[in-house]
Amino acid sequence: MSVVAAILAGGYGKRLRPLTIERPKPLLEVAGKPILVHIIEWLRYYGVTEYVLLVGYLKEKIIETLGSGSKLGVTIVYSVEDEPLGTAGALKNAAGILRHYDKFLLVNGDILTNLDPTLLVKALDEKGASVAIASVQLKSPYGILEIDEDGRVSSFREKPVIPDYWINAGVYAMRPEVLDVLPQRGDIEKTAFPQLASQGKVVAVKYDLARVYWRSIDSIKDLEEASRDIAEMGGLVPGHSP
Repeated sequence: MSVVAAILAGGYGKRLRPLTIERPKPLLEVAGKPILVHIIEWLRYYGVTEYVLLVGYLKEKIIETLGSGSKLGVTIVYSVEDEPLGTAGALKNAAGILRHYDKFLLVNGDILTNLDPTLLVKALDEKGASVAIASVQLKSPYGILEIDEDGRVSSFREKPVIPDYWINAGVYAMRPEVLDVLPQRGDIEKTAFPQLASQGKVVAVKYDLARVYWRSIDSIKDLEEASRDIAEMGGLVPGHSP
């Protein structure tokens, strides 16, 4: 797939402190590999070989770890924010690089998935959209009780997938025209996306969690559970075992 992938990797990861005091969240290890390495291996499996890492907090750690990307068989360049700009501002900061491409992917640097990103790129053309958002079903963070009319618990469902609710999976395909509506600061979900959606330029591509893996890393428990998941799967993608 001849598109570039921009990865948001500049946040503080405050909810994962103290782990993120000296290491940026995208470099935290899951199943023996940094999250960023998992992301690049996943996208590389689908043919993405060019990357722009949007870095800020502890950027030198990321640059030192990944360098040019040659060890992973890819090419990496960096867009550096000297102060926090938010997701929209970080992307706007990389506009000079991304305008050279007809389309690009944007990926949150704290998610682990094996969904097929080529479907997002395809949706841009088929729907005439500016943004295609990957969407997965909401998975309850809690166990669910089935309670009958008499108040008796009939069954337990441990953290079930809720099929009628779809959430933003943090993976997008975009056209460069999106860069024109980004603010210098702020989050893209609160600024550009609502504006573009009101114009009918945003589409969603649904991925069934019965067929794909997806997890956002927001807590130490997420790190532990994702490590177990990926070890049991033998890796997120073929040829890249943990």
